[in-house]
Amino acid sequence: MMIQKHSCTVLCCTPTYALHLVSTAKSLGMDLTKTSVSRIIVAGEPGGSLPAVRNRIEQSWGAKLIDHAGASELGAWGFGSPDGRGLHVIESEFIAEVLDFSGDDPGGREVDDGEIGELVLTNLGRYGGPAIRYRTGDMVRAFRNHDQPSTFLWLEGGVIGRADDMIVVRGVNIFPSSIESIVREVSGAAEYRIIVEQVNEMDQIRLEFEGAMDQAAQVAQLLRDRLALRVEVAPVAEGSLPRFEAKSRRLVDQRSRQG
Repeated sequence: MMIQKHSCTVLCCTPTYALHLVSTAKSLGMDLTKTSVSRIIVAGEPGGSLPAVRNRIEQSWGAKLIDHAGASELGAWGFGSPDGRGLHVIESEFIAEVLDFSGDDPGGREVDDGEIGELVLTNLGRYGGPAIRYRTGDMVRAFRNHDQPSTFLWLEGGVIGRADDMIVVRGVNIFPSSIESIVREVSGAAEYRIIVEQVNEMDQIRLEFEGAMDQAAQVAQLLRDRLALRVEVAPVAEGSLPRFEAKSRRLVDQRSRQG
């Protein structure tokens, strides 16, 4: 209603909130494509450079989506590539490294082009708040060699996950954003929850999904095909799962509680 009243043309929010507004507008019988919003700038969580999430938001709003990245400790460090498939690091202001901290070297190992690692940044322009080799916690797939118009470091898919959000299930590294991308392909605005638990000493993933039985089966098949994991996808009643207006918290890891 405020967007309509003030004829707003730009919306800045998380991808989750943009989709939350889609669901809210639907319940009110409002058509968001009829509003004056022409640009949606998203940040704060993965999604802006995930094709399924991006397409759902753009189609629902009739607006162009622009991915953006930054951190309170560093400032804005990234901007979306023109094709919407990723982010560029602003290398005129930041020294960027992409490192793997899983080995014995506490300083991290530099990863190759296309290998997933954690983005580490040193800012050059914030004289009052310098940060040297700051671990952002953002997991990225970076390319020095690419065909984008800008020569700056390109992160395919933008921020694909958080280092502290990555879960390992039966030896497979999984980011919640990978699951969200599949869910959005099947049902654009459906709410869901990822539950990780131990069953007979084995780690298992269960997905609660607000959708029809055939949609749940489709999600389960896509998860198996793309993540090489059998995931139980349980349909639940619409409106039964928590809603998020800022950064989403859809991952529930129950393994520590189960000892």
